Amino acid sequence: MAQWTDVHRAWWKEASAYHIYPASFKDSNADGVGDIPGIVSKLDYIKKLGVEIVWVCPCYKSPKVDMGYDISDYTDIDPQYGTMDDIKQLIEGLHSRGMKLIMDMVPNHSSDQHEWFKSAKASKDSPYRDYYIWRKPKVGKHGEKLPPNNWQSLFSGSVWEYDEKSDEYYFHLFATEQPDLNWENPKVRQEIYDIMRFWLTRGVDGFRMDSVNFLSKDLSFQDAPITEPSSKYQHASAYYCMGPRIHEFLMEIGKILKEYNAFSVGEMAYLYDPTEIIKIVSSERNELNMVFQFELIDIDRSFSHRYTPKKWTPREFKDISNKWQVFMQENDGWNALFLENHDWGRSVSRFLSDRPDLRKVGAKMLATFIGFQSGTLFVYQGQELGLANMPKSWPLEKYKDVETINYYKQLLDDGASQAVLDSAMSEIKKKARDHARLPFPWDASQFAGFSMVQPWMDVNPDYKDCNAAMQVDDPSSVFNYWRSILELRRKYKDVLVYGKFELVDPLNMEVCAYRRVCGSGTALVVTSFSDSFVLWKIPPETFRPGKVILSNYPDIKGLQIELGLRPYEAFVYIYNN
Repeated sequence: MAQWTDVHRAWWKEASAYHIYPASFKDSNADGVGDIPGIVSKLDYIKKLGVEIVWVCPCYKSPKVDMGYDISDYTDIDPQYGTMDDIKQLIEGLHSRGMKLIMDMVPNHSSDQHEWFKSAKASKDSPYRDYYIWRKPKVGKHGEKLPPNNWQSLFSGSVWEYDEKSDEYYFHLFATEQPDLNWENPKVRQEIYDIMRFWLTRGVDGFRMDSVNFLSKDLSFQDAPITEPSSKYQHASAYYCMGPRIHEFLMEIGKILKEYNAFSVGEMAYLYDPTEIIKIVSSERNELNMVFQFELIDIDRSFSHRYTPKKWTPREFKDISNKWQVFMQENDGWNALFLENHDWGRSVSRFLSDRPDLRKVGAKMLATFIGFQSGTLFVYQGQELGLANMPKSWPLEKYKDVETINYYKQLLDDGASQAVLDSAMSEIKKKARDHARLPFPWDASQFAGFSMVQPWMDVNPDYKDCNAAMQVDDPSSVFNYWRSILELRRKYKDVLVYGKFELVDPLNMEVCAYRRVCGSGTALVVTSFSDSFVLWKIPPETFRPGKVILSNYPDIKGLQIELGLRPYEAFVYIYNN
Protein backbone atom coordinates (compact mmCIF):
# COMPACT_ATOMS: atom_id res chain seq x y z
CA MET A 1 0.00 0.00 0.00
CA ALA A 2 1.36 3.39 -0.94
CA GLN A 3 1.75 6.02 1.72
CA TRP A 4 -0.91 8.73 1.81
CA THR A 5 1.49 11.65 1.66
CA ASP A 6 5.16 12.43 1.41
CA VAL A 7 5.79 11.91 5.13
CA HIS A 8 9.41 11.47 6.16
CA ARG A 9 10.12 7.89 7.20
CA ALA A 10 12.53 6.95 9.96
CA TRP A 11 13.35 3.83 12.01
CA TRP A 12 12.17 5.49 15.22
CA LYS A 13 8.76 6.21 13.71
CA GLU A 14 8.27 2.51 13.06
CA ALA A 15 9.66 1.41 16.45
CA SER A 16 7.91 0.91 19.77
CA ALA A 17 9.49 1.43 23.20
CA TYR A 18 9.36 -0.26 26.60
CA HIS A 19 9.75 2.03 29.61
CA ILE A 20 11.51 0.66 32.71
CA TYR A 21 11.61 2.05 36.23
CA PRO A 22 14.71 0.19 37.44
CA ALA A 23 14.02 0.20 41.20
CA SER A 24 10.77 -1.67 40.60
CA PHE A 25 11.53 -3.98 37.67
CA LYS A 26 13.65 -6.90 38.94
CA ASP A 27 15.94 -7.35 41.95
CA SER A 28 18.95 -9.56 41.15
CA ASN A 29 20.90 -9.38 44.43
CA ALA A 30 18.22 -9.75 47.13
CA ASP A 31 18.42 -6.22 48.56
CA GLY A 32 14.77 -5.45 47.78
CA VAL A 33 15.53 -2.94 45.03
CA GLY A 34 15.50 -3.55 41.29
CA ASP A 35 18.78 -3.16 39.44
CA ILE A 36 20.50 -3.27 36.06
CA PRO A 37 21.46 -6.98 36.22
CA GLY A 38 17.78 -7.61 36.94
CA ILE A 39 16.88 -5.84 33.70
CA VAL A 40 19.50 -7.86 31.81
CA SER A 41 17.97 -11.07 33.15
CA LYS A 42 14.60 -10.15 31.61
CA LEU A 43 15.67 -9.02 28.14
CA ASP A 44 14.15 -12.08 26.50
CA TYR A 45 10.79 -11.19 28.07
CA ILE A 46 11.03 -7.66 26.66
CA LYS A 47 12.09 -9.00 23.27
CA LYS A 48 9.12 -11.38 23.26
CA LEU A 49 6.76 -8.44 23.74
CA GLY A 50 8.03 -7.07 20.44
CA VAL A 51 9.51 -3.64 21.13
CA GLU A 52 12.61 -2.17 19.50
CA ILE A 53 13.63 0.41 22.13
CA VAL A 54 14.12 0.19 25.90
CA TRP A 55 14.04 3.38 27.97
CA VAL A 56 15.50 3.10 31.47
CA CYS A 57 14.74 5.79 34.07
CA PRO A 58 17.76 7.33 35.87
CA CYS A 59 20.19 4.88 37.43
CA TYR A 60 23.00 7.39 38.01
CA LYS A 61 24.46 8.14 41.44
CA SER A 62 21.80 9.90 43.49
CA PRO A 63 20.56 10.45 47.05
CA LYS A 64 17.14 9.46 45.59
CA VAL A 65 15.08 12.23 47.17
CA ASP A 66 13.16 12.10 43.89
CA MET A 67 13.98 8.47 43.07
CA GLY A 68 17.01 9.19 40.90
CA TYR A 69 15.90 12.40 39.23
CA ASP A 70 18.19 14.18 41.70
CA ILE A 71 21.56 13.25 40.21
CA SER A 72 24.83 13.65 42.11
CA ASP A 73 27.05 12.18 39.37
CA TYR A 74 25.88 12.02 35.75
CA THR A 75 28.71 9.77 34.58
CA ASP A 76 28.52 6.92 37.06
CA ILE A 77 25.97 4.32 38.10
CA ASP A 78 24.48 4.26 41.58
CA PRO A 79 25.82 1.22 43.49
CA GLN A 80 22.25 0.27 44.37
CA TYR A 81 21.59 -0.31 40.67
CA GLY A 82 24.94 -1.81 39.66
CA THR A 83 28.13 -0.75 37.93
CA MET A 84 29.34 0.70 34.67
CA ASP A 85 30.12 -2.85 33.58
CA ASP A 86 26.47 -3.75 34.19
CA ILE A 87 25.39 -0.92 31.89
CA LYS A 88 27.81 -2.27 29.29
CA GLN A 89 26.18 -5.71 29.64
CA LEU A 90 22.75 -4.12 29.23
CA ILE A 91 23.78 -2.28 26.06
CA GLU A 92 25.36 -5.40 24.58
CA GLY A 93 22.38 -7.54 25.56
CA LEU A 94 19.93 -5.19 23.89
CA HIS A 95 22.03 -4.69 20.76
CA SER A 96 22.52 -8.44 20.32
CA ARG A 97 18.73 -8.81 20.33
CA GLY A 98 18.21 -6.01 17.82
CA MET A 99 17.00 -3.48 20.40
CA LYS A 100 18.27 -0.05 21.38
CA LEU A 101 18.81 1.64 24.76
CA ILE A 102 17.76 5.16 25.63
CA MET A 103 18.63 6.64 29.02
CA ASP A 104 17.13 9.49 30.95
CA MET A 105 19.01 12.77 30.71
CA VAL A 106 18.09 15.27 33.44
CA PRO A 107 19.40 18.64 32.24
CA ASN A 108 17.15 21.02 34.20
CA HIS A 109 18.44 20.31 37.70
CA SER A 110 20.97 18.32 39.69
CA SER A 111 21.05 16.99 43.23
CA ASP A 112 22.14 19.34 45.98
CA GLN A 113 24.75 16.64 46.67
CA HIS A 114 26.37 17.12 43.27
CA GLU A 115 29.90 18.48 43.56
CA TRP A 116 28.87 21.49 41.49
CA PHE A 117 26.23 22.56 43.97
CA LYS A 118 28.23 21.75 47.06
CA SER A 119 30.96 24.04 45.77
CA ALA A 120 28.44 26.70 44.68
CA LYS A 121 26.86 26.75 48.13
CA ALA A 122 30.19 26.81 49.94
CA SER A 123 31.27 30.17 48.51
CA LYS A 124 29.98 33.00 46.35
CA ASP A 125 33.41 32.99 44.75
CA SER A 126 33.12 29.37 43.64
CA PRO A 127 33.54 28.83 39.88
CA TYR A 128 30.33 26.78 40.14
CA ARG A 129 28.25 29.50 41.82
CA ASP A 130 26.81 30.59 38.50
CA TYR A 131 25.97 26.97 37.58
CA TYR A 132 22.77 27.59 39.58
CA ILE A 133 20.22 30.40 39.91
CA TRP A 134 20.70 32.67 42.94
CA ARG A 135 18.83 35.83 43.90
CA LYS A 136 18.81 38.26 46.82
CA PRO A 137 15.82 38.18 49.20
CA LYS A 138 12.96 40.60 49.01
CA VAL A 139 12.50 42.67 52.14
CA GLY A 140 9.07 42.62 53.77
CA LYS A 141 7.19 45.42 55.46
CA HIS A 142 8.79 44.62 58.79
CA GLY A 143 12.28 44.00 57.44
CA GLU A 144 11.81 40.25 57.15
CA LYS A 145 13.52 38.35 54.32
CA LEU A 146 11.16 36.96 51.69
CA PRO A 147 11.57 34.79 48.57
CA PRO A 148 12.36 36.76 45.39
CA ASN A 149 8.89 36.01 43.96
CA ASN A 150 5.71 34.04 44.62
CA TRP A 151 6.25 31.09 42.28
CA GLN A 152 5.25 27.70 43.60
CA SER A 153 7.39 24.59 43.33
CA LEU A 154 5.94 21.60 41.50
CA PHE A 155 6.55 19.66 44.72
CA SER A 156 4.75 22.24 46.92
CA GLY A 157 6.01 25.39 48.63
CA SER A 158 8.14 28.17 47.18
CA VAL A 159 10.59 27.60 44.32
CA TRP A 160 13.14 29.50 46.44
CA GLU A 161 15.24 28.07 49.26
CA TYR A 162 17.11 30.45 51.55
CA ASP A 163 20.84 29.96 52.11
CA GLU A 164 21.76 31.74 55.31
CA LYS A 165 25.51 31.70 54.72
CA SER A 166 25.34 33.72 51.50
CA ASP A 167 22.08 35.53 52.31
CA GLU A 168 20.66 34.46 48.94
CA TYR A 169 17.96 32.14 47.70
CA TYR A 170 18.54 29.38 45.16
CA PHE A 171 15.87 28.31 42.67
CA HIS A 172 14.34 24.82 42.51
CA LEU A 173 11.30 23.88 40.45
CA PHE A 174 11.08 20.50 42.14
CA ALA A 175 12.30 19.41 45.60
CA THR A 176 14.54 21.72 47.61
CA GLU A 177 17.25 19.09 47.09
CA GLN A 178 16.98 19.57 43.30
CA PRO A 179 18.45 23.00 42.48
CA ASP A 180 17.86 24.15 38.89
CA LEU A 181 20.88 24.50 36.66
CA ASN A 182 21.51 27.90 35.10
CA TRP A 183 21.29 27.29 31.37
CA GLU A 184 22.15 30.93 30.68
CA ASN A 185 25.72 29.95 31.64
CA PRO A 186 27.45 28.42 28.56
CA LYS A 187 29.68 26.38 30.87
CA VAL A 188 26.61 24.58 32.22
CA ARG A 189 25.43 23.77 28.73
CA GLN A 190 28.83 22.45 27.79
CA GLU A 191 28.86 20.23 30.87
CA ILE A 192 25.52 18.68 29.83
CA TYR A 193 26.66 18.23 26.23
CA ASP A 194 29.84 16.50 27.42
CA ILE A 195 27.71 14.17 29.56
CA MET A 196 25.57 13.31 26.54
CA ARG A 197 28.66 12.47 24.51
CA PHE A 198 30.01 10.40 27.41
CA TRP A 199 27.04 8.04 27.15
CA LEU A 200 26.62 8.13 23.39
CA THR A 201 30.24 7.05 22.87
CA ARG A 202 29.57 4.08 25.17
CA GLY A 203 26.79 2.78 22.98
CA VAL A 204 23.66 4.43 24.37
CA ASP A 205 21.31 5.07 21.44
CA GLY A 206 19.61 8.23 22.65
CA PHE A 207 17.88 10.03 25.49
CA ARG A 208 14.57 10.85 27.05
CA MET A 209 15.13 14.48 28.08
CA ASP A 210 13.52 15.20 31.45
CA SER A 211 11.63 18.51 31.97
CA VAL A 212 13.38 19.86 28.90
CA ASN A 213 10.92 22.70 28.29
CA PHE A 214 11.94 24.29 31.61
CA LEU A 215 15.57 25.00 30.62
CA SER A 216 14.93 28.60 29.61
CA LYS A 217 13.16 30.84 32.13
CA ASP A 218 11.91 34.41 32.29
CA LEU A 219 14.83 35.94 34.17
CA SER A 220 12.82 38.94 35.36
CA PHE A 221 11.34 36.58 37.98
CA GLN A 222 8.29 38.79 38.37
CA ASP A 223 5.43 37.67 40.59
CA ALA A 224 2.76 35.57 38.94
CA PRO A 225 -0.87 36.69 39.27
CA ILE A 226 -2.55 35.07 42.28
CA THR A 227 -5.60 33.20 41.02
CA GLU A 228 -5.87 30.94 44.06
CA PRO A 229 -6.40 33.22 47.09
CA SER A 230 -5.88 30.33 49.51
CA SER A 231 -2.23 30.08 48.46
CA LYS A 232 0.49 32.63 49.11
CA TYR A 233 2.43 31.06 46.24
CA GLN A 234 1.40 30.83 42.62
CA HIS A 235 1.95 28.16 40.00
CA ALA A 236 3.85 30.13 37.37
CA SER A 237 4.54 27.82 34.44
CA ALA A 238 4.06 30.70 31.98
CA TYR A 239 7.33 32.14 33.34
CA TYR A 240 9.51 29.02 33.39
CA CYS A 241 8.01 26.90 30.62
CA MET A 242 9.30 27.48 27.06
CA GLY A 243 11.35 30.54 27.96
CA PRO A 244 12.88 32.95 25.42
CA ARG A 245 15.99 30.87 24.66
CA ILE A 246 14.45 27.38 24.66
CA HIS A 247 14.79 26.75 20.92
CA GLU A 248 18.38 27.96 20.94
CA PHE A 249 19.20 25.45 23.68
CA LEU A 250 17.30 22.61 22.01
CA MET A 251 19.03 23.24 18.69
CA GLU A 252 22.38 22.88 20.46
CA ILE A 253 21.18 19.58 21.94
CA GLY A 254 19.91 18.51 18.52
CA LYS A 255 23.31 19.05 16.89
CA ILE A 256 24.91 16.58 19.29
CA LEU A 257 22.14 14.04 18.79
CA LYS A 258 22.53 14.34 15.03
CA GLU A 259 26.28 13.64 15.29
CA TYR A 260 25.48 10.21 16.71
CA ASN A 261 22.22 9.58 14.81
CA ALA A 262 20.72 9.33 18.29
CA PHE A 263 17.07 9.05 19.24
CA SER A 264 15.44 11.75 21.38
CA VAL A 265 12.14 12.37 23.11
CA GLY A 266 11.57 15.37 25.35
CA GLU A 267 9.28 15.57 28.38
CA MET A 268 7.18 18.74 28.13
CA ALA A 269 4.64 19.28 30.89
CA TYR A 270 2.13 22.18 30.80
CA LEU A 271 2.61 22.63 27.05
CA TYR A 272 -0.60 22.00 25.11
CA ASP A 273 0.06 24.29 22.14
CA PRO A 274 1.00 22.26 19.05
CA THR A 275 2.29 25.37 17.26
CA GLU A 276 5.06 25.55 19.87
CA ILE A 277 5.79 21.83 19.89
CA ILE A 278 6.02 21.60 16.08
CA LYS A 279 8.98 23.97 16.25
CA ILE A 280 10.75 21.35 18.33
CA VAL A 281 9.83 18.19 16.39
CA SER A 282 9.85 19.57 12.85
CA SER A 283 12.30 17.66 10.67
CA GLU A 284 13.68 20.97 9.38
CA ARG A 285 14.85 22.28 12.77
CA ASN A 286 16.73 19.28 14.19
CA GLU A 287 15.81 19.87 17.83
CA LEU A 288 14.17 16.63 19.09
CA ASN A 289 12.52 13.68 17.31
CA MET A 290 9.33 13.91 19.40
CA VAL A 291 8.02 15.05 22.75
CA PHE A 292 5.84 13.73 25.53
CA GLN A 293 3.07 16.31 25.76
CA PHE A 294 0.61 15.61 28.55
CA GLU A 295 -2.73 16.97 27.38
CA LEU A 296 -4.30 13.52 27.12
CA ILE A 297 -2.77 12.05 30.26
CA ASP A 298 -3.67 15.25 32.17
CA ILE A 299 -7.35 14.92 31.23
CA ASP A 300 -8.44 14.14 34.82
CA ARG A 301 -6.39 16.81 36.60
CA SER A 302 -6.82 20.54 36.94
CA PHE A 303 -4.07 22.86 35.81
CA SER A 304 -3.26 23.89 39.36
CA HIS A 305 -2.27 20.45 40.67
CA ARG A 306 -2.55 16.76 39.82
CA TYR A 307 -4.56 16.12 43.01
CA THR A 308 -7.25 18.64 42.21
CA PRO A 309 -10.17 16.65 40.74
CA LYS A 310 -11.44 17.24 37.22
CA LYS A 311 -14.21 15.44 35.38
CA TRP A 312 -13.70 14.27 31.80
CA THR A 313 -15.63 12.51 29.05
CA PRO A 314 -14.69 10.00 26.35
CA ARG A 315 -15.52 12.71 23.83
CA GLU A 316 -12.72 14.86 25.30
CA PHE A 317 -10.42 11.84 25.20
CA LYS A 318 -10.80 11.45 21.44
CA ASP A 319 -10.93 15.20 20.76
CA ILE A 320 -7.51 15.64 22.35
CA SER A 321 -6.10 12.71 20.38
CA ASN A 322 -7.60 14.07 17.17
CA LYS A 323 -6.07 17.50 17.80
CA TRP A 324 -2.53 16.13 18.02
CA GLN A 325 -2.92 13.48 15.33
CA VAL A 326 -4.22 15.87 12.70
CA PHE A 327 -1.85 18.70 13.53
CA MET A 328 1.25 16.51 13.38
CA GLN A 329 0.32 14.84 10.11
CA GLU A 330 -0.43 18.22 8.50
CA ASN A 331 2.84 19.74 9.67
CA ASP A 332 5.34 16.89 9.24
CA GLY A 333 5.67 16.35 12.97
CA TRP A 334 5.57 13.18 15.05
CA ASN A 335 3.78 12.11 18.22
CA ALA A 336 4.96 10.10 21.21
CA LEU A 337 2.03 7.85 22.17
CA PHE A 338 1.50 6.82 25.79
CA LEU A 339 -1.13 6.37 28.49
CA GLU A 340 1.19 5.36 31.33
CA ASN A 341 4.61 6.22 32.69
CA HIS A 342 6.50 6.29 35.99
CA ASP A 343 4.77 9.52 37.05
CA TRP A 344 1.10 8.52 36.92
CA GLY A 345 -1.38 5.99 38.24
CA ARG A 346 -2.31 2.99 36.10
CA SER A 347 -4.58 3.74 33.14
CA VAL A 348 -7.13 0.98 33.91
CA SER A 349 -7.62 2.52 37.36
CA ARG A 350 -7.71 6.14 36.22
CA PHE A 351 -9.81 5.94 33.10
CA LEU A 352 -12.04 2.89 33.54
CA SER A 353 -14.57 1.38 35.93
CA ASP A 354 -13.42 -0.30 39.14
CA ARG A 355 -15.21 -3.50 38.15
CA PRO A 356 -12.63 -6.32 38.36
CA ASP A 357 -14.54 -8.40 35.78
CA LEU A 358 -13.89 -5.68 33.18
CA ARG A 359 -10.22 -5.06 33.92
CA LYS A 360 -8.90 -7.41 31.23
CA VAL A 361 -11.12 -6.22 28.37
CA GLY A 362 -10.67 -2.63 29.56
CA ALA A 363 -6.88 -2.88 29.47
CA LYS A 364 -7.11 -4.28 25.95
CA MET A 365 -9.49 -1.50 24.90
CA LEU A 366 -7.11 1.21 26.07
CA ALA A 367 -4.24 -0.57 24.33
CA THR A 368 -6.28 -0.59 21.11
CA PHE A 369 -7.19 3.08 21.41
CA ILE A 370 -3.61 4.31 21.81
CA GLY A 371 -1.80 1.50 19.97
CA PHE A 372 -2.97 2.26 16.44
CA GLN A 373 -2.61 6.01 16.38
CA SER A 374 0.17 7.74 14.46
CA GLY A 375 3.34 8.08 16.51
CA THR A 376 5.98 6.12 18.35
CA LEU A 377 4.31 3.91 20.97
CA PHE A 378 5.64 3.74 24.55
CA VAL A 379 4.57 0.88 26.83
CA TYR A 380 5.30 1.30 30.55
CA GLN A 381 6.37 -1.78 32.51
CA GLY A 382 3.31 -3.71 33.64
CA GLN A 383 0.96 -1.89 31.27
CA GLU A 384 1.36 -4.93 29.02
CA LEU A 385 -0.15 -7.00 31.85
CA GLY A 386 -3.03 -4.63 32.59
CA LEU A 387 -1.70 -3.76 36.05
CA ALA A 388 -3.94 -1.69 38.31
CA ASN A 389 -3.28 0.81 41.10
CA MET A 390 -2.45 -0.22 44.64
CA PRO A 391 -5.49 -1.07 46.79
CA LYS A 392 -7.63 1.87 47.85
CA SER A 393 -7.52 0.53 51.39
CA TRP A 394 -3.80 1.30 51.69
CA PRO A 395 -3.16 4.34 53.94
CA LEU A 396 -0.99 7.32 53.11
CA GLU A 397 1.85 5.72 55.10
CA LYS A 398 2.26 3.20 52.25
CA TYR A 399 3.11 6.01 49.81
CA LYS A 400 6.72 7.04 49.37
CA ASP A 401 6.79 9.68 46.63
CA VAL A 402 8.07 13.12 47.65
CA GLU A 403 5.45 14.97 45.59
CA THR A 404 2.55 13.17 47.27
CA ILE A 405 3.94 13.44 50.79
CA ASN A 406 4.81 17.14 50.41
CA TYR A 407 1.39 17.97 48.98
CA TYR A 408 -0.56 16.30 51.76
CA LYS A 409 1.73 17.79 54.42
CA GLN A 410 1.20 21.27 53.01
CA LEU A 411 -2.57 20.78 53.15
CA LEU A 412 -2.22 19.86 56.83
CA ASP A 413 0.09 22.81 57.50
CA ASP A 414 -2.38 25.15 55.79
CA GLY A 415 -5.20 23.89 58.00
CA ALA A 416 -7.23 22.31 55.18
CA SER A 417 -10.70 21.07 56.08
CA GLN A 418 -11.45 17.36 56.34
CA ALA A 419 -13.44 17.60 53.12
CA VAL A 420 -10.39 18.97 51.27
CA LEU A 421 -8.16 16.28 52.80
CA ASP A 422 -10.60 13.55 51.81
CA SER A 423 -10.81 14.87 48.25
CA ALA A 424 -7.02 14.99 48.01
CA MET A 425 -6.71 11.43 49.31
CA SER A 426 -9.28 10.24 46.79
CA GLU A 427 -7.22 11.76 43.97
CA ILE A 428 -3.97 10.36 45.41
CA LYS A 429 -5.51 6.89 45.25
CA LYS A 430 -6.05 7.40 41.52
CA LYS A 431 -3.09 9.45 40.33
CA ALA A 432 -0.10 9.18 42.68
CA ARG A 433 3.24 8.29 41.13
CA ASP A 434 3.59 5.43 43.62
CA HIS A 435 0.97 3.36 41.77
CA ALA A 436 3.29 2.93 38.80
CA ARG A 437 6.27 2.17 41.03
CA LEU A 438 5.08 -0.96 42.82
CA PRO A 439 7.38 -3.95 42.24
CA PHE A 440 6.78 -5.76 38.96
CA PRO A 441 4.81 -9.02 39.43
CA TRP A 442 6.85 -11.70 37.67
CA ASP A 443 5.06 -14.73 39.12
CA ALA A 444 2.87 -15.95 41.99
CA SER A 445 5.73 -16.75 44.36
CA GLN A 446 6.54 -14.73 47.47
CA PHE A 447 7.15 -11.05 46.75
CA ALA A 448 5.75 -11.63 43.24
CA GLY A 449 9.06 -13.02 42.00
CA PHE A 450 10.47 -9.49 42.05
CA SER A 451 12.87 -10.20 44.92
CA MET A 452 13.77 -12.87 47.45
CA VAL A 453 13.32 -10.36 50.29
CA GLN A 454 10.78 -7.69 51.28
CA PRO A 455 10.91 -5.08 48.46
CA TRP A 456 11.42 -1.36 48.99
CA MET A 457 7.70 -0.94 48.26
CA ASP A 458 5.02 -3.49 49.06
CA VAL A 459 3.85 -5.60 46.14
CA ASN A 460 0.27 -5.24 45.02
CA PRO A 461 -1.64 -8.09 46.69
CA ASP A 462 -3.33 -8.99 43.40
CA TYR A 463 -0.03 -10.35 42.00
CA LYS A 464 -1.18 -13.97 42.35
CA ASP A 465 -3.96 -13.27 39.85
CA CYS A 466 -2.06 -10.90 37.55
CA ASN A 467 1.59 -11.63 36.79
CA ALA A 468 3.90 -12.12 33.82
CA ALA A 469 4.33 -15.89 34.19
CA MET A 470 0.62 -16.60 33.87
CA GLN A 471 0.17 -14.25 30.90
CA VAL A 472 3.13 -14.93 28.59
CA ASP A 473 1.82 -18.31 27.40
CA ASP A 474 -1.89 -17.44 27.57
CA PRO A 475 -3.13 -16.50 24.06
CA SER A 476 -6.02 -14.50 25.56
CA SER A 477 -3.87 -12.47 27.96
CA VAL A 478 -3.33 -8.70 27.96
CA PHE A 479 0.36 -9.41 27.32
CA ASN A 480 -0.35 -11.28 24.10
CA TYR A 481 -2.89 -8.66 23.05
CA TRP A 482 -0.13 -6.07 23.27
CA ARG A 483 2.14 -8.42 21.29
CA SER A 484 -0.51 -8.54 18.58
CA ILE A 485 -0.73 -4.73 18.47
CA LEU A 486 3.01 -4.41 17.97
CA GLU A 487 3.04 -7.18 15.35
CA LEU A 488 0.20 -5.56 13.42
CA ARG A 489 1.97 -2.18 13.46
CA ARG A 490 4.90 -3.90 11.76
CA LYS A 491 2.81 -6.00 9.35
CA TYR A 492 0.59 -3.12 8.21
CA LYS A 493 3.22 -0.44 8.59
CA ASP A 494 2.06 1.72 5.69
CA VAL A 495 -1.43 2.00 7.14
CA LEU A 496 -0.93 1.73 10.91
CA VAL A 497 2.29 3.74 11.20
CA TYR A 498 2.24 6.16 8.28
CA GLY A 499 -1.46 6.21 7.39
CA LYS A 500 -3.59 9.33 7.65
CA PHE A 501 -5.61 9.65 10.86
CA GLU A 502 -9.33 10.43 10.51
CA LEU A 503 -11.75 10.60 13.43
CA VAL A 504 -15.03 8.71 12.89
CA ASP A 505 -18.38 9.78 14.39
CA PRO A 506 -16.69 12.61 16.33
CA LEU A 507 -19.79 13.70 18.28
CA ASN A 508 -20.43 10.28 19.83
CA MET A 509 -20.07 10.49 23.61
CA GLU A 510 -19.12 6.85 24.26
CA VAL A 511 -17.53 5.34 21.16
CA CYS A 512 -14.06 6.48 20.16
CA ALA A 513 -13.43 5.39 16.58
CA TYR A 514 -10.91 6.43 13.95
CA ARG A 515 -9.56 5.40 10.58
CA ARG A 516 -5.98 5.05 9.41
CA VAL A 517 -5.92 5.51 5.63
CA CYS A 518 -3.05 4.88 3.27
CA GLY A 519 -3.36 4.44 -0.50
CA SER A 520 -5.74 1.59 -1.20
CA GLY A 521 -6.04 0.37 2.39
CA THR A 522 -7.92 1.53 5.49
CA ALA A 523 -7.98 0.32 9.09
CA LEU A 524 -11.00 1.16 11.23
CA VAL A 525 -10.25 1.24 14.96
CA VAL A 526 -13.29 1.10 17.24
CA THR A 527 -13.22 1.41 21.04
CA SER A 528 -16.10 1.75 23.48
CA PHE A 529 -15.37 3.67 26.67
CA SER A 530 -18.62 2.52 28.26
CA ASP A 531 -18.80 -0.17 30.94
CA SER A 532 -22.24 -1.16 29.66
CA PHE A 533 -23.84 -2.16 26.35
CA VAL A 534 -23.78 0.52 23.59
CA LEU A 535 -25.56 0.50 20.23
CA TRP A 536 -23.38 2.13 17.57
CA LYS A 537 -24.51 3.03 14.06
CA ILE A 538 -21.52 2.77 11.76
CA PRO A 539 -21.22 5.72 9.38
CA PRO A 540 -22.16 4.44 5.89
CA GLU A 541 -18.88 5.53 4.29
CA THR A 542 -17.04 3.28 6.74
CA PHE A 543 -19.12 0.17 6.07
CA ARG A 544 -16.99 -1.82 3.61
CA PRO A 545 -16.18 -5.52 3.10
CA GLY A 546 -13.09 -6.44 5.06
CA LYS A 547 -11.82 -8.45 8.00
CA VAL A 548 -11.31 -8.07 11.73
CA ILE A 549 -7.59 -8.33 12.51
CA LEU A 550 -7.82 -7.78 16.28
CA SER A 551 -10.56 -7.72 18.91
CA ASN A 552 -10.74 -7.89 22.69
CA TYR A 553 -13.79 -10.16 22.65
CA PRO A 554 -13.29 -13.60 21.08
CA ASP A 555 -16.46 -13.90 19.01
CA ILE A 556 -16.64 -10.80 16.80
CA LYS A 557 -17.20 -11.80 13.17
CA GLY A 558 -17.53 -8.61 11.19
CA LEU A 559 -19.41 -5.35 10.83
CA GLN A 560 -23.10 -4.55 10.82
CA ILE A 561 -24.76 -1.20 10.19
CA GLU A 562 -25.96 -1.22 13.78
CA LEU A 563 -23.38 -2.77 16.04
CA GLY A 564 -23.96 -3.73 19.65
CA LEU A 565 -20.77 -2.98 21.53
CA ARG A 566 -20.21 -4.80 24.80
CA PRO A 567 -18.52 -3.16 27.81
CA TYR A 568 -15.16 -1.71 26.74
CA GLU A 569 -15.32 -3.57 23.44
CA ALA A 570 -12.59 -2.83 20.90
CA PHE A 571 -11.65 -4.12 17.48
CA VAL A 572 -9.63 -3.27 14.38
CA TYR A 573 -11.18 -3.84 10.95
CA ILE A 574 -9.13 -3.56 7.77
CA TYR A 575 -10.47 -3.21 4.23
CA ASN A 576 -9.54 -2.06 0.73
CA ASN A 577 -10.68 1.38 -0.39
